[in-house]
Amino acid sequence: MSDTRLDKLEMTIAYQEQAIEDLNKIVLAQAAEIEKLKRVLGNLGERVREIADNPALAEAPEPPPPHY
Repeated sequence: MSDTRLDKLEMTIAYQEQAIEDLNKIVLAQAAEIEKLKRVLGNLGERVREIADNPALAEAPEPPPPHY
């Protein structure tokens, strides 16, 4: 194998390794964001169940209309 071809293969592998590392960082960040969103969704689900179980929580008093 010629040196030029070997150098080209080594460069290709180096770029691929960097791309894999960059993609891995993105996947890790997305996994953290997904976990955060799961917690938020769970909290919202609990809140909806609380409101469904106690309708008084859902009904805020409506302010009286302005009189002219």
